Amino acid sequence: MVKKQSSLHVLGVSVLLVLLCCVNYSLCEKIRTYKLTRGSLSVTFTNYGAVMTSLLLPDRHGKQDDVVLGFDTVDGYKNDTTYFGAIVGRVANRIGGAKFKLNGQLYKTDPNEGHNTLHGGSKGFSDVVWSVQNYVPTSHITFTYDSFDGEEGFPGNVTVKVTYMLIGENKLGVKMEAKPLNKPTPINLALHTYWNLHSHNSGDILSHKIQLLAGKITPVDDKLIPTGEITSITGTPYDFLEPREIGSRIHELPGGYDINYVIDGPIGKHLRKTAVVTEEVTGRKMELWTNQPGVQFYTSNMMTRVFGKGQAVYEKYGGLCLETQGFPDSVNHKNFPSQIVNPGESYLHVMVFRFTAH
Repeated sequence: MVKKQSSLHVLGVSVLLVLLCCVNYSLCEKIRTYKLTRGSLSVTFTNYGAVMTSLLLPDRHGKQDDVVLGFDTVDGYKNDTTYFGAIVGRVANRIGGAKFKLNGQLYKTDPNEGHNTLHGGSKGFSDVVWSVQNYVPTSHITFTYDSFDGEEGFPGNVTVKVTYMLIGENKLGVKMEAKPLNKPTPINLALHTYWNLHSHNSGDILSHKIQLLAGKITPVDDKLIPTGEITSITGTPYDFLEPREIGSRIHELPGGYDINYVIDGPIGKHLRKTAVVTEEVTGRKMELWTNQPGVQFYTSNMMTRVFGKGQAVYEKYGGLCLETQGFPDSVNHKNFPSQIVNPGESYLHVMVFRFTAH
């Protein structure tokens, strides 16, 4: 009789696990790593957080270096507070007061940064296991995730898909797609890669030159929540309309750069050139295009003694982020481009990186 009860208990647990897997397939997914390679461009990923873990590029002499900050093991990403290389969402960046109203209903999201929500909450898309829908090592990889109604406080079920693709010999495309299934919901995904074009373990990025094709920013308060204003960068340390070193005026800011830029030109289906980054020692150059209205320029101001891959220790200003996105806290500012996507509609976010060395 005892053995029978034990067997039934084991069977019950097995059935429960199967049911859980059916409800949330990511629970049954194994965490693996994947590589895309074409010519001299090689990029690796894991399905934990749909993270880009490394990107190898040649310098002007053909020497290959990894230009993406990260960790050697998946456990590093599980305990990560920097969002290295991850897809963040359901709503990237910040939501002030961890709440918003939609169609007259108040939604409260997870306040994982003081009283505010950052990058989707304590367990956003960067901390879930994605499924792999399609993988061709010389071409592309597609990750998928089913976000459930109420996840971190967000309404409705949403299917999410992210495709990393090699384009030609020196371009990397990123396509982020999402579809709400039963409720209107805000969606704003972002890729949170930290770049250092000299190499991931070479020190700070203050001597990198950057050009940002954006003449305005959305100013923030002392908690990095937008005030709702959209202001010109003319005459300020935020002006990178002409290329200049990142460190040339960084001392004029409290900590460094962490601000959303309003990308110049009309918002539409066409990609707009957004940023150009160059590193003089290696000759490497990275250009970025997107279809999004904004880009968060962040210089890893809060990074202190992060133990990364290859025994690297990452410090303040060790990498730069260019997170194309909708404007932060758009759900609470009617004058910002809306991030609300309704059932029957689709969210589409495209980025294209072009890498060269001269």
